[in-house]
Amino acid sequence: MRDVTTAHPVQDLDVQPTPLALLLLGRDADPKSERGVECPGDLPSPSDPDLVERARAAKEKLGEKVFVLGHHYQRDEVIQFADVTGDSFKLARDAAARPEAEYIVFCGVHFMAESADILTTDDQKVVLPDLAAGCSMADMATAEQVAECWDVLTDAGVADQVVPVSYMNSSADIKAFTGRHGGTICTSSNAKRALEWAFEQGEKVLFLPDQHLGRNTAVRDMGMTLEDCVLYNPHKPNGGLTAEELRNAKMILWRGHCSVHGRFSVESVNDVRARIPGVNVLVHPECKHEVVAAADYVGSTEYIIKALEAAPAGSKWAIGTELNLVRRLANRFAAEDKEIVFLDKTVCFCSTMNRIDLPHLVWTLESLAEENLVNRIEVDPETEKYAKLALERMLALP
Repeated sequence: MRDVTTAHPVQDLDVQPTPLALLLLGRDADPKSERGVECPGDLPSPSDPDLVERARAAKEKLGEKVFVLGHHYQRDEVIQFADVTGDSFKLARDAAARPEAEYIVFCGVHFMAESADILTTDDQKVVLPDLAAGCSMADMATAEQVAECWDVLTDAGVADQVVPVSYMNSSADIKAFTGRHGGTICTSSNAKRALEWAFEQGEKVLFLPDQHLGRNTAVRDMGMTLEDCVLYNPHKPNGGLTAEELRNAKMILWRGHCSVHGRFSVESVNDVRARIPGVNVLVHPECKHEVVAAADYVGSTEYIIKALEAAPAGSKWAIGTELNLVRRLANRFAAEDKEIVFLDKTVCFCSTMNRIDLPHLVWTLESLAEENLVNRIEVDPETEKYAKLALERMLALP
């Protein structure tokens, strides 16, 4: 038998980590990255019993100079300090409606803070408490990859027929690409309207970066077939598609997904129905197509909240979305005798969203209170111009 102890130890190998590897490990810095950059400064200890009081004191000192936005997926310890809560686009618009606030502290992820910077005035400063709070879905489509995709579409002779539609959950670079090429942005609430508009402008849609929202909207809401959709894989030559497949397709879906919603399965649906007779299954449209097909109701985060608000007392619900929100809703409606459970047995937090915790928020607010601007998110003027154009097309949708 070979003595494995004689093999060269790994540390003797001359292996240098790549810049991408460093970013994924949370080392080095790249302000344009959706994740993987260190938070500068000394954070308070998470065990500090005075964190809540410190956050309250710093926020009070800042007064109207600061406006704190809290995404629905944030943990309760952070949400308690939010001036408004909502989904990514609602929060960006709320920020734009508060021009008197010098600092916009966005308790969300990187692409959300970018959108807020695009929509707010030049005098306002958007701050992300932890620069490593990115989005795995947004990471799945880079500007270079999408530019290469457009070249593939051009070589196939279909680019002039294609209108890009990009989900709000994308980087500013992807939003700018969309604006330059005559496309629009969409949210999970208005994806159908955005696609209807796009098909009035052209014969095909390039949907970025979430394949599941694109597929579910096209097939479930607009009557297309699965055969009308093809999947473009940026890691394969020509996206893994032939020119004929591109010519025959109506929906060219980018191979991206949400790491949270992608975990739910038909087995999860079947299991909860067996455990809780009469349960209503309500899922987000970022879930896989087969999960959406097996559910009773499908809708955006705001739709989910409103559905539970309107639900009768005594009703039972299994929710397929991020766990922080599901727990908060379960606690909120417990007094109304509404049983609300997480769809899957596996705990499923959004790991990057959860990087925004109370120590990061305290550090941010105290730094701003001392007039020390930290972790500013600033989109360059050229990118902002075209990203804003794409967002304005969405705002103009009927």
